[in-house]
Amino acid sequence: MTLEIDTGSGLMPVHEWEPDGGDGPGLLLLQEIFGVSDYIRQRAADLAALGYYVIAPEIYWRLDDTDLDESAPDLLEKAIAIAGRLDWDLAVSDSVAALEYLRSRDLGTGVVGFCFGGGLGFNVAAVSSPDVLVSYYGSALPQLLSLAPEVTATSLHHFGEADAYLNADDIIPALGDAEIHRYPGAGHAFDNPLPAFHHAEASELAWRRTVAFLSRHLPTPQGSA
Repeated sequence: MTLEIDTGSGLMPVHEWEPDGGDGPGLLLLQEIFGVSDYIRQRAADLAALGYYVIAPEIYWRLDDTDLDESAPDLLEKAIAIAGRLDWDLAVSDSVAALEYLRSRDLGTGVVGFCFGGGLGFNVAAVSSPDVLVSYYGSALPQLLSLAPEVTATSLHHFGEADAYLNADDIIPALGDAEIHRYPGAGHAFDNPLPAFHHAEASELAWRRTVAFLSRHLPTPQGSA
């Protein structure tokens, strides 16, 4: 299903997934540079199956020409070009508007972000204080570490040891008491099922740790997580 959230400067399209058997804590799911792709939709469905109410905003909604063919050989090149046109501050404020929508439900809030969304989620957590943050290899983290003292959410971070874009050793010292896991042999975007990125063992283990983390720190009413 799709709804619209008032950002104060326009209505942002947002996809939603409701849990079976009633309501649950709200999770803001933030996309990779590939947008709200089939992969992100699947992860949203996975989280909803655990008992969470999940929303995934179209972060590129202010831009034109953002359609991506997930089977195209130049997918990454085109996605990087789209992300390069994005106004970061507007992306943060749009995401905060989505988080405030979840907060108005008064059932607890979390942010889960992958790659681009992992960094964006970290920035959102610094300015709007969700209850929990799960960040998968946040690509913008090296530029955002000055915000670390403002991130008060209970946090979980995943990093691939073979990530060619991020050096976890440069990031982890700034993350304080966050729960951190590193995955030998896994590169950047290792949870994405596209063959160019996927690392099956790391993906499965990181997801089990994510589910356990959410269960501890943002439990669902029915305890299904």
